Amino acid sequence: MKPDFIIIGVQKGGTTSLYHYLVQHPQIAPALDKEVHFFDLEFDRGWDWYESRFPGRKNPEREGDPAWTSSANQVITGEASPYYIFHPLVPQRIAQALPTIKIIVLLRDPVDRAISHYYHAVRWGFEQLAIADAFTQEKDRLAGEVEKILANPNYQSFNHRHLSYLSRGLYADQLERWFEYFSRDQVLILSSEAFYQAPETYLHKVEQFLGVSPYQLPSYDRYDPGNYQPPDPHLHQQLADYFYHPNQRLMQLLGQHFDWQAPG
Repeated sequence: MKPDFIIIGVQKGGTTSLYHYLVQHPQIAPALDKEVHFFDLEFDRGWDWYESRFPGRKNPEREGDPAWTSSANQVITGEASPYYIFHPLVPQRIAQALPTIKIIVLLRDPVDRAISHYYHAVRWGFEQLAIADAFTQEKDRLAGEVEKILANPNYQSFNHRHLSYLSRGLYADQLERWFEYFSRDQVLILSSEAFYQAPETYLHKVEQFLGVSPYQLPSYDRYDPGNYQPPDPHLHQQLADYFYHPNQRLMQLLGQHFDWQAPG
């Protein structure tokens, strides 16, 4: 069974909550893992491995589970790997393998996303620098990493994946690459903030996009929200200034407004 949809990002933008809401729908079957990471980190495993992560295909990890090998009660399936939107090789790989796939993107205020990403990296032991230093040193840490990924498709960059706090918030750059391969009507782009505030409403928008009937969940608890102290207000404002022009370019690209923090 091939996936019908992929949530491609963004990291710390609500993808875990959205995915867990979706797979509670009786017409949507979950993948073996929420984040399959085939098109970014596991591409050398091959297509058979990827398909084995979805219902309807034999998988030794689900041996003897009739619900896994039979998808009679579900009509679609999908995954959510939030590194996909940022990885430079993924759009072309997905376009070649799944040209009619439906793509879902949650975009969070890049200021809040960068801060949340930093504390996520600290929590997992990926980051030892103070927050301001981590942001300042990002450019040097990422220097040459995209070129290495493009030169060697099997190269996996720790810094590009884990220490890209500001770069991941340059959404227009990333989406322009996706629009080279996918039509705009294949891509649903939502505000993370709007989704957090009205999860039921925005879940129904996603269901409509996917062509399944609206489904009422018993609750809309937020998954993996992250808990941390807000940074110094001056740093927060510096980030708002940094992202102002990229955000304006994003809104022009999409013809869509996002109610994010303005510069000082």
